[in-house]
Amino acid sequence: MNTSQLTESKKSHHKLNGFTLDDIGDDHMYTGLETPMKANAFKLSNEEKKEKIAILFEEIMDTMGLDLTDDSLKGTPKRVAKMYIDEIFSGLDPKNKPKVALFDNKYQYNQMLVEKDITFYSNCEHHFVPIIGKAHVAYISSGKVIGLSKLNRIVQYFAKRPQVQERLTNQIANELKTILDTEDVAVIIDAKHLCVSSRGIKDDTSATVTSYYGGKFNNASKISELHNYINN
Repeated sequence: MNTSQLTESKKSHHKLNGFTLDDIGDDHMYTGLETPMKANAFKLSNEEKKEKIAILFEEIMDTMGLDLTDDSLKGTPKRVAKMYIDEIFSGLDPKNKPKVALFDNKYQYNQMLVEKDITFYSNCEHHFVPIIGKAHVAYISSGKVIGLSKLNRIVQYFAKRPQVQERLTNQIANELKTILDTEDVAVIIDAKHLCVSSRGIKDDTSATVTSYYGGKFNNASKISELHNYINN
């Protein structure tokens, strides 16, 4: 088998929903609600991961022809490794999951609570370039309430991993449903994808909106009320 035949053979075995990776191209497809992780994802410590990433990123830079002896570049591999593990992909580590305390709804507030315009930064799992957006989160108490800052922290935790916006939306919603023990949860995300604006089609004006409406939010009047809160 020659090189071209081997390449085609590999492509035929790497299909998603019947499409090859070349067929999919820049389309955002994902395979499930859970972030794809290896079974041994936490075999290495964070420090070991940073050491390995630094070595590999140095090799990438060297392959691109960059001069790693230059004062401006020689620290870059370690900086990137630290950024990946401690910052922009820290949501991959379950130890960083926010600890959430619930409180009794002593105010007897039974209408929707909306935390809007939560700014987040994520990264597209297809090209590892930023997704920048705002999340709007709402729930109706089933007897318990959550601290407002924890809503922000839940958004940030799931955003800080390689993501697809549809998955991010559902992960936030499912986490809130589990914590609050209610189906009455809504999540809306409005984001700009740099894989669309800075490369590929290079459309800098479009944005992507995804939503989840559960329980009492899954009707036209509640959706309209929620959007009025968000837009005012």
